[in-house]
Amino acid sequence: MTTELDERTGVREFFLRAPAVGPALALVLAVAIFSVSTDTFLNLDNLSLVVQQSLVIGTLALGQTLIILTAGIDLANAAAMVLATLLMAKLATGGMDGSAALLLGIAATVVISAVIGSLVTRVRLPPFIVTLGGLTMLAAAGRIYAGGEAVPVTDELLTWLGTRRYLFGGIEITYGMTLALVMYLVVWYALTRTAWGRHVYAVGNAPESARLSGIKVNRTILSVYVVAGLIYGIAAWQALGRVPNADPNAFQLGNLESITAVVLGGTSLFGGRGSVLGTMMGALIVAVLRSGLTQLGVDALYQDVATGALVIAAVAVDRVARRQR
Repeated sequence: MTTELDERTGVREFFLRAPAVGPALALVLAVAIFSVSTDTFLNLDNLSLVVQQSLVIGTLALGQTLIILTAGIDLANAAAMVLATLLMAKLATGGMDGSAALLLGIAATVVISAVIGSLVTRVRLPPFIVTLGGLTMLAAAGRIYAGGEAVPVTDELLTWLGTRRYLFGGIEITYGMTLALVMYLVVWYALTRTAWGRHVYAVGNAPESARLSGIKVNRTILSVYVVAGLIYGIAAWQALGRVPNADPNAFQLGNLESITAVVLGGTSLFGGRGSVLGTMMGALIVAVLRSGLTQLGVDALYQDVATGALVIAAVAVDRVARRQR
């Protein structure tokens, strides 16, 4: 009896300490189910398309993960990204060099996130309220700036991340996919191997304890928003590589989809627990689910129902896990 209890405790502790394991198992299970139920899911072209479809949301989710780890949330990330795509496209169309337009677009998302972070840390406004207001203003600003019309992108640098290459002669990849992988590895290293990463987890887990231990809580949170803003700017570049057209109405649910990926990846909405590798799995789970259900002929509305149910289940599991801790 004691041995069985110890084994259960050991398994539970393993999953608590390695939050990315659960999402990885869920991803494998989803791939296995759709591979058996459809004839085309395991096709190399389809698998490549699934990864490409998860690319922009997965990058937004990477920045969202950092903010949620500090017990915050960002509802304005997709709106900031869309505004950056419009800024890049209109500047390049107006004759500005592509590299300058790209840098200004990325700078815009960094400044936006820095302002939001300052309101959260200096004025002590709730992240939900600040980013909700930011979402409304940025979405309106994007439509006003673009005149309600999409802006085509022809600059080679702005669409460069969409360039396709073939790995081993048959697996289609893009530069955007490679860049996303590099970004995930860099952020993973920063969170797990640096003092900054330890501070991020400490602030999200117990901000008052972190402050008493000498961690500059406000500075850490502000740095997280700035890094997230940089990531959102790169997501805008990826979006233009994926579809060379800056549309003010694009990614209207991008903020919620990025949160979905983070939650499905095992990151706690209450802060202090989670990993970027789990977020990567979460973004792929959403893409796999939509691709598989589409191939099965399931209506998109029912796909949204299934995704929403998964999010609720993931939050419930996280709640139970926190009680166990």
